[in-house]
Amino acid sequence: MTLCPMKLMNKTLYIVRHGQTDLNKQGIIQGRGMDTNLNDEGRKQAAQFFNAYKNVPFDKIYVSALKRTQQSIQQFIDLGIPYEKLSGLDELGWGIHEGQAPTPENKAEFMRIMRDWMDGRLDEKFEGGESPNEVKARQQEALKIIMSHPEEETVLICMHGRALRLILCLLTNKPLTEMDTFPHQNLVLYKVVYDGEKFEIVDFNNAQHLKNI
Repeated sequence: MTLCPMKLMNKTLYIVRHGQTDLNKQGIIQGRGMDTNLNDEGRKQAAQFFNAYKNVPFDKIYVSALKRTQQSIQQFIDLGIPYEKLSGLDELGWGIHEGQAPTPENKAEFMRIMRDWMDGRLDEKFEGGESPNEVKARQQEALKIIMSHPEEETVLICMHGRALRLILCLLTNKPLTEMDTFPHQNLVLYKVVYDGEKFEIVDFNNAQHLKNI
């Protein structure tokens, strides 16, 4: 990723996906157009993550414009850590398929578009939705904001599954065709360190905090 000119700095990004919602549990397609709440399991996951990382000295929190991300890290905000909503961190828009329960027909549509994306056709999208390239463009704008504050050395970012895969490609200079090399589940953590020149994932798909009772 090419950053705007700035003084040499170090920054650590704790990037998590939001906690579970009822639509996640039911396998219903969410996307950018579905502004859903966490369910009981999602709130439990949020508490587990908070208990594991409450002593990390976060300087700033960034969330998407969708409430499930803020709900997932609200306990950190309640500590008085400043936060900011960035719509560039929103989930990819799945267009006409948002809110649909899985069917053989829409599963086939998803398989088709995933093949397109893996084959490099990154402008393909569902009607009313977004392409990976469109999400990349708004994520670049969000990252410019996040990276323009050298005083924010330790940052917590809460976002969404497909968007998480895309931003990790962007940070590590992988082509978006490799987005599926980044697995995730609800409230999984990727810890990414920036040394002033490049980003490196130092904690990959960490769900250890979710195993604590």
